[in-house]
Amino acid sequence: MTDVLTTAQITETTTGGIVLGPNQYGKAEVRVVKVTRDTDRHEIEDLNVTSQLRGDLEGAHLAGDNAHVVPTDTQKNTVYAFARDGVGSPEAFLLRLANHFTSEFAWITGGRWLAESYAWERIVLEGDEHDHAFVRTGQEVRTAGVVADGDARHIVSGLKDLKVLKTTASGFEGYPKDRYTTLQETNDRILATSVATQWRYLPGIVDADFNAIYADVKRILLEEFSRRYSAALQTTLFDMGKAVLEAHPEIGEIRFSMPNSHHFVVDLSPFGLDNPNEVFYAADRPYGLIEATVTREGLAPAPEVWASVVPFV
Repeated sequence: MTDVLTTAQITETTTGGIVLGPNQYGKAEVRVVKVTRDTDRHEIEDLNVTSQLRGDLEGAHLAGDNAHVVPTDTQKNTVYAFARDGVGSPEAFLLRLANHFTSEFAWITGGRWLAESYAWERIVLEGDEHDHAFVRTGQEVRTAGVVADGDARHIVSGLKDLKVLKTTASGFEGYPKDRYTTLQETNDRILATSVATQWRYLPGIVDADFNAIYADVKRILLEEFSRRYSAALQTTLFDMGKAVLEAHPEIGEIRFSMPNSHHFVVDLSPFGLDNPNEVFYAADRPYGLIEATVTREGLAPAPEVWASVVPFV
């Protein structure tokens, strides 16, 4: 049993001064759509961008001094102004923002810049792709993050909401059982999940073809999900990550969060019907949640980078 601290003991352990901890600020979720109309055939780029700055900002927190507070509205306007010259890959766009803010304002020493990228494809009219009419598409949402710390730049790319399913070649057997276990073993089940993944590029990688790498990583993830029998979602997750790292030496590690979207066989016997694994109930909750990192042996961890590409807590 843990000892209960007395008021005197608590006071003794908290006699140090109260100071400002890590902090950042900026403009979140700036929606920017860039249409390139140099010819009659237009192109569209659609992003949701967050910009947050770090540096010598104690004055604002401790003394109400805004001399170093670059307005969040200025950060928003910068996103729009930079989009005027085109976006390219979201990673390259975020790098431009990071380099701008850390060079334009001497007291801004770093920050984080995040983006979601939404895909559009041309509407087909009478057999031909339309020049300027689009339909929102995409099997997933592309994500990107740039973390700046002094001169260092760290890039994390990823995707989320990539829903995949296979109707067989998956099972779950050999697990421990106790008096609360009701799950039946099976070697033939539906395996379904919604892939959320982020991969961190090795330090110094700032000018790669991020669009091409993204497309290839997605291809690998889909192929490896499909390739072989899955003894567990954990096994499939590792196979997917391993294949990405083998194909892309510029990537140091890849993280996954993959819910196990359960599909249960419906008992049709009350209706005088059999059900040879054909009719299922798709349960949205509760669900198994499988999370893991696949990394290169000996790679230096970067917890400060990962902490920056998720919401600040």
